[in-house]
Amino acid sequence: MAAQFGPDFVFGVATASYQIEGAVRADGRGPSIWDTFTAQPGKIKNGDTGDVACDHYHRYREDVALMAELGVDAYRFSIAWPRIQPTGSGPANPAGLDFYDRLVDELLGAGITPAATLYHWDLPQALQDAGGWTVRDTAERLADYATIVGERLADRVGMWMPLNEPVVVTMFGHAIGGHAPGETLGFGALPVAHYQLLGHGLAVQALRAAGCGNIGIASNHSPIWPASDSPADKEAADIFDTLTNWTFADPILRGEYPDELITMAMPDTAADDLKVISTPLDWFGVNYYQPTLVGTPGSSTAASPVLEGAVLPPDMPFELREITGYPTTDFRWAVVPDGLREILTTFQNRYGETLPPLYITESGCSYHDTVGPDGAVHDQPRIDYHEGHLRALAAAIEDGIDVRGYFAWSIMDNFEWAEGYTERFGLVHVDFATQKRTPKNSFRWYRNLIAANRL
Repeated sequence: MAAQFGPDFVFGVATASYQIEGAVRADGRGPSIWDTFTAQPGKIKNGDTGDVACDHYHRYREDVALMAELGVDAYRFSIAWPRIQPTGSGPANPAGLDFYDRLVDELLGAGITPAATLYHWDLPQALQDAGGWTVRDTAERLADYATIVGERLADRVGMWMPLNEPVVVTMFGHAIGGHAPGETLGFGALPVAHYQLLGHGLAVQALRAAGCGNIGIASNHSPIWPASDSPADKEAADIFDTLTNWTFADPILRGEYPDELITMAMPDTAADDLKVISTPLDWFGVNYYQPTLVGTPGSSTAASPVLEGAVLPPDMPFELREITGYPTTDFRWAVVPDGLREILTTFQNRYGETLPPLYITESGCSYHDTVGPDGAVHDQPRIDYHEGHLRALAAAIEDGIDVRGYFAWSIMDNFEWAEGYTERFGLVHVDFATQKRTPKNSFRWYRNLIAANRL
């Protein structure tokens, strides 16, 4: 397989600040919406929080050493907005910037390209109290934050992503309430999508003004499959496809929303805002995990596990179904490697020559693996997952799609949002009681694949 990727292909790993850093009250960090959300009873499985997580804030050197052993080309991490601006606005917190200075320098010293995400869901709580992503001001504050970070790190960070998965923030955080801040606005959450995208466009401009280059986005996308060939199921799938894929890609890549009904749900300033949202990118990042099976509401009892315990409001014109006929992870997500090739092909067909180069900015799987009596973690299903998806990616490249890298989610087991610590996505096992890191068999497999690709 290695020979199917060129010598410039980027192999990486990815994490997010709230999922790994811990130290939520250290060195002037302010509270985020996830600190608030996890403190509410019943929101997170087992009452888990990110208070300690993987303690990466204190153990980053050990973690970078693991990445160096793995041999990755790049590390995609996120910067915690509440560490930089504890209330989401105003002057920078020097201790917060200093931490990312140290992390970036440690990565460069190990020969690893830093790839920074500015917003991976940990919005400062003070901004949420002022309206959060339901108001325009938050988009403007993201640009201010981008300026602060860009001016400090422009000379050393090799890839930039202002946003991670705005569709998940919109749907899980504001439409159905399964993620922070826990709003249940239904279709009323659509302006949240707009203000995130506006913030992204403003942040791209701010980063460029600060001297940053190589800017993209990490946006979640997947094929949407109708549950049957019936016209009703196909219509339901088309609606969901528009809502979750093209409402988030078309504004960036075409400068327009994909449907008049979507446009009507957006703020009155949308037409002018789209000129900012469509600020050209150097590349576009796709996060892929599984396809989504969609049918008409009320016609099946097999609800999709993709909702992570949340439920769609009863007035939605679609219903998510469980995909059958494929292997599943221990998270009950379907393992469909060819779905990655399918969504990339759809992007190529939809945007044609205007599509910038692509990166797979996340792909991964959760299995409830443990350290065995021999001291090893035998996670063959994870190896099979990544090998299958990389083969699908190689097929897409062979078809002429310009994909330049693959970031495995994740370098280590971590806090999996509403699922707490029950789901393990890492190439490295973390004992959360002792913080001991144990590379899994998948770690060694990925290391060998990267090394073979370089040869």
